[in-house]
Amino acid sequence: MDLRPFAPADAATVPRWPVSAGEVAMWCGLRDFPVTARVVAGWQLDPDTRGHVLVEGEALLGYGEVWCDEDEGEAELARIIVAPDARGRGAGRRLVRGLAGVALRAGYAEIFMRVHPENAAALRCYRRAGFLPVNPALAAEWNAPQPVSYVWLRDAGAGAGAAGAAGAL
Repeated sequence: MDLRPFAPADAATVPRWPVSAGEVAMWCGLRDFPVTARVVAGWQLDPDTRGHVLVEGEALLGYGEVWCDEDEGEAELARIIVAPDARGRGAGRRLVRGLAGVALRAGYAEIFMRVHPENAAALRCYRRAGFLPVNPALAAEWNAPQPVSYVWLRDAGAGAGAAGAAGAL
């Protein structure tokens, strides 16, 4: 399995992976189902977004983004999804570690991600990939403007600044 930058042709495959409106909401926060290729391709237009796909040979196994925040000096991993037939085989963990590597190589020592609280499979995957919950007070602060009280995680292998201090759920 290898990680490579998102290519425009990938936009036709990725939006076919969520199988329900609920899965779309947990994946990317949208209410529209199905998500269109145009929407996924549009995400790549944001200069602070770096989309990547996990591949095995020619097969796409996963998709995710690194959101770069120059002002805060941190990155957020986002919109992570694994193809249904690749789930349960470690592809998610490989994708997350690969995306974290992209962020680290870009100079971001602090790497975060937010997870829908009902996405138990993703939470297990991300914890196995080395992400731990942030301090509950910090999570509450970050959730204040959000539509959902996300579970916020920090890459335990990356920097250990005060904002990213891990705490119990």
